[in-house]
Amino acid sequence: MSKNVLILSGTPRKNGNSEILCNEFQKGAEEAGNYVKRVNLREKEIHYCKGCGVCNSTHKCVQKDDMAEILDQMVQADVIVMATPVYFYTMDAQMKTLIDRTVPRYTEITNKDFYFIVTAADTEKANMERTLEGFRGFIEDCLDGAVEKGIIYGVGAWQKGDIEKTPAMKEAYKMGKTIS
Repeated sequence: MSKNVLILSGTPRKNGNSEILCNEFQKGAEEAGNYVKRVNLREKEIHYCKGCGVCNSTHKCVQKDDMAEILDQMVQADVIVMATPVYFYTMDAQMKTLIDRTVPRYTEITNKDFYFIVTAADTEKANMERTLEGFRGFIEDCLDGAVEKGIIYGVGAWQKGDIEKTPAMKEAYKMGKTIS
């Protein structure tokens, strides 16, 4: 049975290393017969959360930007892939802003499979754990029925394209292929 896969790419750098891994994951997932939608956050207007609290009762954000559409896609997806470069041991600002802005409807993002793609110049996977803790805090503590299904560590990737010389390329494709 095919699944509705949503890839949320946080990289601000077009054709950067995490985006390259998203391409491979997407290719594998589509070849496995799934429908894949990709959202490049750098192409979207997503304002920072104002902390006003209005959405706690209305379940709608007062801000008029692209986040409402992305939330609809997150609610409808079966599988969500969150991809980010690691900056100073955590996810980039675009991804964190997206997570913060899920507040109006996070209780509707239920029973989803999650995959994480993290890339960094660092060669130690252990140094990416803080980033993964942020993702896990979101899915494990905030979302009902969320399941972490896989992680792709894109280590040793400093310059654009460095990731193409690493095992992460095959891992991303294979992981996308396993979705069914």
